[in-house]
Amino acid sequence: MSTATAVKTKTGPGFNPGLLMGSKQAIALMHLTFWAMIWLFVPWKILPKPSEVWTAFLRLWNQGFAVELWTSFWLNAEVLVLSSVISAAIIYLAVSPLVGKHVKPYLTMVSKFRFMGLVGWSLAFTLMFGGGHYLKVSLMTFAMTAFMTTAMFSVVVNIPKEQFDHARTLRMGEWRIVWEVVIRGTLDQMFDVVRQNAAIGWTMLTMVEGLSRSEGGVGVLLLSQNKFFKLDGIFAIQLAILFLALFQDFFLAKCHKFLFPYAYLSKEKH
Repeated sequence: MSTATAVKTKTGPGFNPGLLMGSKQAIALMHLTFWAMIWLFVPWKILPKPSEVWTAFLRLWNQGFAVELWTSFWLNAEVLVLSSVISAAIIYLAVSPLVGKHVKPYLTMVSKFRFMGLVGWSLAFTLMFGGGHYLKVSLMTFAMTAFMTTAMFSVVVNIPKEQFDHARTLRMGEWRIVWEVVIRGTLDQMFDVVRQNAAIGWTMLTMVEGLSRSEGGVGVLLLSQNKFFKLDGIFAIQLAILFLALFQDFFLAKCHKFLFPYAYLSKEKH
């Protein structure tokens, strides 16, 4: 009897020992169960239990939590679109034959803004854009553009030199090279950069919405719960933000796979 036959006899026909433990769903479920058990039996009494968090979530939901989530979601989506367009424009202008050398200093300057906090800019942006919705959009767009421009520029810098040489052997002009190699050739990577940087908006949301509370949002709710030390409400809001952000990331990942299926060909071979 061969070794493969012996293993199949012991484990049962068609049994794959790595199928259960090797699947992503099983691994995720295992880790989720592990952390859920830690949360249930954590010795710190100050932390709310899952049942208390669920009760707080239902209470907040009855008080209009869904509207606040929707407000914050669309604010983040608006900022994501604006920062993506601005960042892409800066990057593509910086590599253009006509104005590239004039735009590159601004590209370097914008990328350095990622080290600066938003609180220091709040007064200046209030004077320039006023309060309310425009203040929140401008502050978040300013910050996200700095991070997104840096990430997009790294994509352009890492384009293999062979691709430019190949385009020149095909007698392409400079503008055609920018279009074929830089823009079309990296479009899937640029979309992935947008998806990765979408998470930054959720981390900034609570602070920006706290600066201007007229439109509401989850940031206003979170600061209100924090003011009265309602930890169950804080946990409920944070988990709701987490699940909504994960859904957004999942949706963008599916869009990426639908729009750029060729980017997954090499992965499927492995």
